[in-house]
Amino acid sequence: MPAELLRIHPRNPEGRKIDRVVDYLRRGAVAIYPTDSVYAMGCNLHNKRAVEKLSQILHTKPSKLTLSFICADISQASEYVRRIDTPVYKLMNRSLPGPYTFILEAGSRVSRFLDSNRKTVGIRVPDHPITQALVARLGNPLVTASVKDEDTIRQYTTDPDEIYEDFRHEVDIVIDGGPGGNIPSTVVDCSGDRILLVREGLGPIDGMALDV
Repeated sequence: MPAELLRIHPRNPEGRKIDRVVDYLRRGAVAIYPTDSVYAMGCNLHNKRAVEKLSQILHTKPSKLTLSFICADISQASEYVRRIDTPVYKLMNRSLPGPYTFILEAGSRVSRFLDSNRKTVGIRVPDHPITQALVARLGNPLVTASVKDEDTIRQYTTDPDEIYEDFRHEVDIVIDGGPGGNIPSTVVDCSGDRILLVREGLGPIDGMALDV
């Protein structure tokens, strides 16, 4: 059965439509949704069946997934990491919500949901009304990966109708939140003694005092 294509207003998400997507997620669905950078694919972190399905779509094992968690805020993110030191907290607090992925030491809860002993996890708090509404209503993070294009030149698909055609037989629901971006998030590694820039993306790094 093909996925549902659901159009949601990108700035003022309709509550009943958000509820519909959250119902899908709670029942183990894999969804595609817009973020403040590119479109992403993900599922309910607390549903192991959904994580397994996501890993199958991405052609990898759950224990090998290199994914990020979309969280409602830094407070929720802190439940899944070992610690957030003061300098890192200040950096995250200045930057989030926004198009950044912060790599932190994984907390003990992560292995419970992903069946792995991973040492780090990426944390995202996107500045997008749809993803913010989804995680707020769901009550826990989404585990997420960017939707990439098979085209070697165009790395990210920006048209939700094209995304739907590409993935309608793999995922359960695709949210059309308007055209997406084609620049991924800026990735900052905060898991060690130094704060390192891993990838410069959409999020500006001016004034962040990062090691590159």
